[in-house]
Amino acid sequence: MSITAKRLSPAQSRQAALEAARRLLLESGPQAVTLKAVGAQIGRTHANLLHHFGSAAGLQSELARSIADSVTQSIAESVERARAGEADARDIVDQTFDAFGREGAGALAAWMIINGNRDALNPILDSIRDLVAQLSIGHEEHHVAESTLSLVLNALGDSLLGPAIAEALGLPRDTARTLASERLRYRIEMEHPREVPLKAVGGSKAPRRS
Repeated sequence: MSITAKRLSPAQSRQAALEAARRLLLESGPQAVTLKAVGAQIGRTHANLLHHFGSAAGLQSELARSIADSVTQSIAESVERARAGEADARDIVDQTFDAFGREGAGALAAWMIINGNRDALNPILDSIRDLVAQLSIGHEEHHVAESTLSLVLNALGDSLLGPAIAEALGLPRDTARTLASERLRYRIEMEHPREVPLKAVGGSKAPRRS
């Protein structure tokens, strides 16, 4: 349903367009995120959206940036809690997998690549680099980068092929998340053996290493 057109500041108009684009992404997939469709949602003309974003690719790039910035900040907060023993690695994994799956980032990234809009991935890559830089303060950067690479690739792959592969192999749907959690939990424990107790998948604490 479109909203009644009203006077908005340029910043408000851009934000309304991004919110509409995200709704379209979640409801109908990345192919539905067009300037025409977004304009219909918010009562703006195609020319108005061209002024703000330059093209449909520009709109998709800004949408990717919006999603990535929001998600990476949430992941950073979960990582810090996990390092302090206040959260489990599964929390980090769930947020990352949800971002690429339920929040549509994986489908959007794949759509942009298929349509030759690789430059639109830059906002996602920038957010991931910023996340690694933030989490590397006081820690080994290459360890953080390796863990982030593994987690992001697992989440992206799961968002695109996870359901079909899990079903074909007769495995529970969340198997990829469970495996990613075990690997990340082990890495966090290795870096903080005295601070972070290991938690079993079911939530119980495993003995600390001496």
